[in-house]
Amino acid sequence: MAPSHKDIAFEFASWISIEFKLYIIKEFQRLKEDENDRLKLDWNLQRTLAKVNYHIHTDAIKENLIPKELTKTQVSYVYANEADMLNVALFGKTAKQWRDENPAAKGNIRDEATIEQLVVLSNMESISAVFINQGLPQNERLVQLNKLAITQMKSLLNSTATKKLK
Repeated sequence: MAPSHKDIAFEFASWISIEFKLYIIKEFQRLKEDENDRLKLDWNLQRTLAKVNYHIHTDAIKENLIPKELTKTQVSYVYANEADMLNVALFGKTAKQWRDENPAAKGNIRDEATIEQLVVLSNMESISAVFINQGLPQNERLVQLNKLAITQMKSLLNSTATKKLK
């Protein structure tokens, strides 16, 4: 099988089964940890994972939500607002609310996320991009993404396959 066929097969299987996607991520994490042990590199898988679908999401925002006449500051606000919509859907709070509750933390809300939360966040970024491209208003996207987050978190946390990975 050619490398691109494997990639397509993995992506399809990941779309069908969230447990399979988590298995692939955990296996990748294990391999990177082994590599890092050998090379003594500092690897932050969680932060990397949180960015898996980042470009898909930000491209949808850029193409559909940002008028051409906005300043750079205004554009930054649109991106931050969309990121916080995902934070609220998954974590129940904005990045600022989390920082206010955790003033001693070195990172941010996503740096402290569990692997399950990061898998769901990655899925939410892709689905949010689809919703944005479909023209759904943010309040409707928030409701739909929150339902998705609840369903997927329950599935991941209750899955025997997921528990075996830990």
